[in-house]
Amino acid sequence: MTAFWTQPDYDDHETVQLVRDRASGLTALIGIHSTHLGPAAGGTRFWHYAQPADALRDVLRLSRGMSYKNAMAGLPMGGGKAVILADAKGTKTPEMLAAFGDAVDRLGGRYVTAEDVGICVADMVAVAARTPYVSGLPAEGDAAGGDPGPFTAMGVYHGMKAAVRYRLGKDSLAGVHVALQGVGSVGGGVARLLARDGAKLTLADINRDRAEALADELGGEAVETDAVMGVACDVFSPNALGAILDDEGIARLEAPIVAGAANNQLARPEHGDALVARGVLYAPDYVINAGGIISVALEYLCRQDGAPCDINEVRKRIALIPDRLEDIWRESDASGQSPAAIADAMAQKLIGR
Repeated sequence: MTAFWTQPDYDDHETVQLVRDRASGLTALIGIHSTHLGPAAGGTRFWHYAQPADALRDVLRLSRGMSYKNAMAGLPMGGGKAVILADAKGTKTPEMLAAFGDAVDRLGGRYVTAEDVGICVADMVAVAARTPYVSGLPAEGDAAGGDPGPFTAMGVYHGMKAAVRYRLGKDSLAGVHVALQGVGSVGGGVARLLARDGAKLTLADINRDRAEALADELGGEAVETDAVMGVACDVFSPNALGAILDDEGIARLEAPIVAGAANNQLARPEHGDALVARGVLYAPDYVINAGGIISVALEYLCRQDGAPCDINEVRKRIALIPDRLEDIWRESDASGQSPAAIADAMAQKLIGR
C-alpha cells in the first residue's frame, strides 16, 4: 500500500493503522485524525473497494471530516473513522467483527466506533462483545441509542429547511422540489420527512427497486442515478457516497441549493468555490449531517457516566444545526469565501489547527 503520509488527503493524522487478521480474513484501516477535543469518534464503513488505495483515501478523508463534524457540533470528541475492506461478495462473519473489535480495543479508547455504511446495530453489538469503545447500541425507552441514521436524517431535514429559507425565502417546504441521490437508511428518512411537509420529490438510488418503491409510497418520481444530478429542482440532496461534486457534477447541477447527508461531497476543496461561481448555496456536509454523531457521542458519553442519555437532549442539539449553517452562510456572503472554506476555518480553529 502506498505510504499514507504522501497522499494528498493526509492531513497530519495522528494514527493510520492497517489491521490484518489472517484467521478471520479481516482487512481494515483505522484512521485517527485528531484527539484534540477528546477520543476520536466516527463510524465503521464496510465496503468493497476496487483498489486498496481507494480505502486509504476514504479513511483519510472520513476521519478528517469527523474531526470537523464533532468540533462544529460542539462535542468533546475528536475525529476518527474505520473502513473494513469487504470482498466482492460482501462477506461479513462474526469472526471478522470480533477481530475488528479486538483492534479497536487495543487502541485503549483513543477511537470510539459506531455504525456507518454497511454496518448495522447487530454488528456493533458483536463488536461491543470485544471492546467497550462502541456506540450506536440498542437502547430502551426514551434513552438515545441504536441506529444513528434517523438522527442524521433529522439534522439534514432541519438544515434543508434553513437553506430553503435562506436562499429561496420560503418558510415552508410545501411544493419545494427536492432531488435526492440515495434513499437508503438516511436518504429514505429525509425523503419521508420532506413528504410529510408536502415537498415534491425526485428519487434515485443504485437499488432502482428501492427508489421506485419509495417513490410509489411518497408520491414522488424515480429516476436513474446518473440522471438525478441534472434534474431541474430547488434542492439537490446527495445522500450516498462522496466526491460527487467535481467539475462535471457541478456543471450538471440545475439546483440553487445543495444539502444532503453524504460525507465528503466536494471532490476537492476548490469545488466549494466552483459552487459559489455557479450561484449554488452549499450546506457543508459535516455540519448538516451531524445528527447521527450527536446521537452516538451523547450515548457513549452518558454510558461513561453510568446513566442513559435522554433522547430529548439529542433532539435539542440537532435542532441547533440550522443556526450553525446560517452563521456559515452569513460569513460567506460577507467575506466572499465559500461556505465550505468558512466551515473548514471554523473547524480547524476549534481543533487547534
